[in-house]
Amino acid sequence: MPIAMITGASKGLGRALAAALAQRGWDLVLDARTAGVLREAARELGRLYGTRVVAVAGDVTDGAHRKALVAAAGELGGLDVLVSSASALGAEPLVRLESLPLAGLREALETNVVAALGLVQEALPLLRASAAGAVVTVSSDAAAEPYPTWGGYGASKAALDQLAAVLGEEEPGLRVWAVDPGDMRTDLYTAAVPGDTEPRPAPESVAPAFVRLLERRPTGGRYAAAALLEEKDGERR
Repeated sequence: MPIAMITGASKGLGRALAAALAQRGWDLVLDARTAGVLREAARELGRLYGTRVVAVAGDVTDGAHRKALVAAAGELGGLDVLVSSASALGAEPLVRLESLPLAGLREALETNVVAALGLVQEALPLLRASAAGAVVTVSSDAAAEPYPTWGGYGASKAALDQLAAVLGEEEPGLRVWAVDPGDMRTDLYTAAVPGDTEPRPAPESVAPAFVRLLERRPTGGRYAAAALLEEKDGERR
């Protein structure tokens, strides 16, 4: 069975993607900081779908934790896909750049960029050994569009996009995709903009876009989940 590692997997998009892959027979290594919630998610997925699901709680900014995640994948038999979904906003709620705490910006960069690269570096031997090795980074439209108050978070995601693009050039044996999932109804979005009452899609409705990407394995690059969901059998609906 293929093996995926997903960070930020206790809730939101990471949790939804874990469920979508487990349903398709994937074995999983799941990461999140909240140990109890993560363990319960892993137990539920294993019970529902009969796959091997390993919960490794910790902070992706911790090098020892990243080593533990990769070691867990090795014990399962390897690693085919690494999904970096764990994210930090930098300020909750989001604020204009004039008020953005520099410590918050550092936190966003450390979590969204530095830790993501650190995990890739740790996992590269396993990914290179896979016949279908791939890296998926979760981007944002804030990485490409100048939305007020989203500057710090968007800058971190723009940096992550560039790392993914360069990694794809440097590792031609891997598929490397950055995916913009679009707005979703998640705790992260609520923390970012707590007064927003606009209806947002559930992460479960977006996860199929990532599954489609893994199944079709297009060339590396940046993709929008909405565009992936519009595709059917290689053609536009």
